[in-house]
Amino acid sequence: MPKLGMEEIRRQQLINATLESVSRYGLHNTTINTISGIAGLSSGIISHYFGGKQALLEATVRYLLEKLKTDLLEQMGTDESAERRLMRIVDANFTNLQRSDRAGRTWLAFWAQSMHSPALMRLQRVNAARLEANLRYSFRTLIRQEQVRTAAAMTAAMIDGFWLRCTLDAHKKLDFEEASRHCKSFIQQLLEQHSL
Repeated sequence: MPKLGMEEIRRQQLINATLESVSRYGLHNTTINTISGIAGLSSGIISHYFGGKQALLEATVRYLLEKLKTDLLEQMGTDESAERRLMRIVDANFTNLQRSDRAGRTWLAFWAQSMHSPALMRLQRVNAARLEANLRYSFRTLIRQEQVRTAAAMTAAMIDGFWLRCTLDAHKKLDFEEASRHCKSFIQQLLEQHSL
């Protein structure tokens, strides 16, 4: 009889191994064997828990999305100002996990693969919609109503763009801390330009 909670432990081991395999070998060269080898588990366990590599990849992306959401919720206080919430959204997108090589390479592979996979494209749309919705919610009490949607879209593009540039910068000329400061400065400019 399996130990209580073992399934969740094994699933997380496989997700962590997938992050590591994509980081080491890239998505194309990540296989059931590379994942199971890193996890130290038999390759059959992937089929048992996920049904195959594609479902495991989707579970890995959902894990990163869930971590992004929980990191944001953990940082937010119940009585924080809308402006502070905007800064917390930036912080959540630049946490240690989101800036790690493992997560970065997996996100990049996910974005590229989402162009060819309806399931991954749906997750990408959920991710983008969640970010913009959170930004709109905070902007709506701070700036003129007609500017809320544009400000949220521009800020989301700024966050994604700086994260992407940092992740792709092999020489680390632009670091994540600096990128976060640029995003926050951009938000401050929007607030000054369009304040109520």
